[in-house]
Amino acid sequence: MSPERAPLQHAIDRGEQEGGSVEFKERLTEELHLADGRLESLAAQLRHRVLSGDGEATYVIGVTDNGQISGIPARQFSESMDVLSLLADEAGAHIDTVETWGEDTTGQQGRLVGVATIRDGAAIADDDHIVVGTAGHVDHGKSTLVGSLVTGEPDDGEGGTRGFLDVQPHEVERGLSADLSYGVYGFDEEGPVRMNNPHRKGDRARIVEEADRLVSFVDTVGHEPWLRTTIRGLVGQKLDYGLLTIAADDGPTKTAREHLGILLATELPTIVVLTKVDLVTDEQLATVEQDVERLLREVGKTPLRVDQYGVETALEEISETVVPVVRTSAVTQEGLDTLDYLFERLPTTGTAVEDEQFQMYIDRTYNVTGVGAVASGTIKSGYVEAGDELLLGPMPDGSFRDVEVRSIEMHYHRVDEAVAGRIVGIALKGVREADVERGMALLPRDTNPIPVREFEAEVMVLNHPTRIDDGYEPVVHLETVSETAVFSPEDGQLLPGDRGTTSVRFKFQPHLVEEGQRFVFREGHSKGVGTVRSVTEGIEKH
Repeated sequence: MSPERAPLQHAIDRGEQEGGSVEFKERLTEELHLADGRLESLAAQLRHRVLSGDGEATYVIGVTDNGQISGIPARQFSESMDVLSLLADEAGAHIDTVETWGEDTTGQQGRLVGVATIRDGAAIADDDHIVVGTAGHVDHGKSTLVGSLVTGEPDDGEGGTRGFLDVQPHEVERGLSADLSYGVYGFDEEGPVRMNNPHRKGDRARIVEEADRLVSFVDTVGHEPWLRTTIRGLVGQKLDYGLLTIAADDGPTKTAREHLGILLATELPTIVVLTKVDLVTDEQLATVEQDVERLLREVGKTPLRVDQYGVETALEEISETVVPVVRTSAVTQEGLDTLDYLFERLPTTGTAVEDEQFQMYIDRTYNVTGVGAVASGTIKSGYVEAGDELLLGPMPDGSFRDVEVRSIEMHYHRVDEAVAGRIVGIALKGVREADVERGMALLPRDTNPIPVREFEAEVMVLNHPTRIDDGYEPVVHLETVSETAVFSPEDGQLLPGDRGTTSVRFKFQPHLVEEGQRFVFREGHSKGVGTVRSVTEGIEKH
């Protein structure tokens, strides 16, 4: 058996034993195993297995009682996992991880077998969690800094710790990020809780489980051709703070200025981190700090040098107008303890979840064998639980589709519920992955959402070579929506630096748009920001 199937073989070798923690189930069905009396009996059996394993049990699905691998069709496997989740809940436990194997990777054909790890206690997401969006010019050490923070390991001077993030192999090989990546670490009573082996999904799950406070990083892209992806990372996530890296051996670049503009347009409290301070003299560092302070003042912000005023002052003063500046080196680890101190104590910036309705804009979609469609994103408001009935949309025709939450994961750790600000993957029942698109939203089924094709907005033109006339077609980045739209300025045109009102009409399909939402628009070298003032047109549902 291949190394990838070792967990399956290990469970089969251990076998079902009286007083053991392993249980074989060929299949679980709602009709048979959730019937009166049967549910209580199976939940008691599961509880016994968990207690026998000192708080952890292993259920092997798709295996006969004598340990023979039979496999079951993907649809039956999904139903079995739904039933197992209900049994675990009844027994006061939860499914922590699931691994599946089969003859295909689509989950549409073939037969599957899986190993589910079940742990004692309800899985509830943490209630102390901040999300930090990182930005900065390529080669300014943004991903390397985050990699060193989440592991506590110094960099090798070649950007080695950047490989600890959730990146693709070709990105590691080229040394350039091409999409959003994610990192996580946390804190408990004794200090930082970091990843021991960042390349293992289970290590990320351990952080979520053990830490009293979580810090999630949405690491964006520093290379100019992928500025659109960076905008998506900063506008499309529910971030608490922004972190802008500027290399001490290079200083503020055009890209850094653009990223700072995006962070400030989203009104995020932001920290500027000077990286690579080990590569410059004290005189060079002082010059770069002056350049950074000048840049911040030019956009109406007050810089606060942490080495001069102290970390406690930075904690008290950080806001939409005051920007702490921290000196760091991922190689010598200078300044990383300062960032730890800040991230452990910075308050969350969201509003109380009980006052809000659940809403999440989808950033990524993927298919998991035996589970089906998974929608990933940052919960914008409210909270969501496994089993919730939701609406997904709008679809291209303006309709919303009924779906159900099959399960929820945070950094590969399965939880029963999650609240605003959490980066999650939600497995959906009732829809194919091919029908779920970035920019769609999830919201409660008892709402009546309006698909919006056109809205009125107040905009500010940050940069444009000439002027914006009627018919101007930039890409609008609103939440996770990125689509070409047609502008019709109220006064006929907008010049660089102008503020004005314009109608904005999506060119291809409707989206969920609400008053007060902020957005960024971009076309070539033209950039601007805006706020939705009123929704002027819905779309007829077909």
